[in-house]
Amino acid sequence: MSNPESVTKVKDLKPGMEGITIDVRVLESFGTRTIETKAGMRTLGEYIVGDDTGRVKLVVWGQKASLLNVGDVIEIKNAWVTSFKGEVQLNAGKNSEFSKLSDDAVVSADSIPEEMPKAEGGKPLGRSRFGRGSRGRGRFGGRR
Repeated sequence: MSNPESVTKVKDLKPGMEGITIDVRVLESFGTRTIETKAGMRTLGEYIVGDDTGRVKLVVWGQKASLLNVGDVIEIKNAWVTSFKGEVQLNAGKNSEFSKLSDDAVVSADSIPEEMPKAEGGKPLGRSRFGRGSRGRGRFGGRR
């Protein structure tokens, strides 16, 4: 498990955050599906995960999309946060790492609050996804 000071809690997730390490329990799985994006066809898996501070939708992109099962307690490294339809969304992809943790590393499912973080104003905080003000260091290097 990571140094507890470097682990982000669900309640603290904000759109625009990158390189996050978070310890969560998988509460629900909505399966995998393939969607068309500007980058072409992409596979994703959708989950609800949580910790002792709340719940959040997790989208796992690419080959790791079907990696998780309900009840798993995991650490995700190098995740990022976006806002989709006004909701905070945690994302993990090819550069993210998943590690199984012991069951007691995260509170039991029935102890996880129903609260989900909200995207304030619906706009990403910190940097623009389209390069304005990102100084070329954004996740996608500017406009997609």
